[in-house]
Amino acid sequence: MMISTRGRYALRILLDLAENQKDGYIAMKTVAKRQELSLKYIERIMPVLSKNHYVEGVQGKGGGYRLAREPKDYRIGDILRLTEGNLTPVACLECNAKTCNRADTCKTLPMWKEFHQMVNDYFDNITLLELMK
Repeated sequence: MMISTRGRYALRILLDLAENQKDGYIAMKTVAKRQELSLKYIERIMPVLSKNHYVEGVQGKGGGYRLAREPKDYRIGDILRLTEGNLTPVACLECNAKTCNRADTCKTLPMWKEFHQMVNDYFDNITLLELMK
């Protein structure tokens, strides 16, 4: 399993907004510069974060984005699942995956299930607030 740039950048963007929330709405060009990220790539991530109520946006002069909630209310696992789709280590554990005809006899499936649970538990127990410290 590898977290893509989409997931990593979403975390960096949200963390930047959290650390600078006193500034109100923040232009993405400012975040792009601070985080050394492509503004075009950020502009592809922001609609997903906005649509799912992770950020609030205002257009026009003085516009930008800010967090929709407090940093303590953002679990890293939720952000990664939103941007990555899922955190499954193997295809047979993905949502709506066709049941493998070897599932009943697969000796590795319990290991993959436990690993999947460990990854989700780990990321679900970290918030933006904790990353700010």
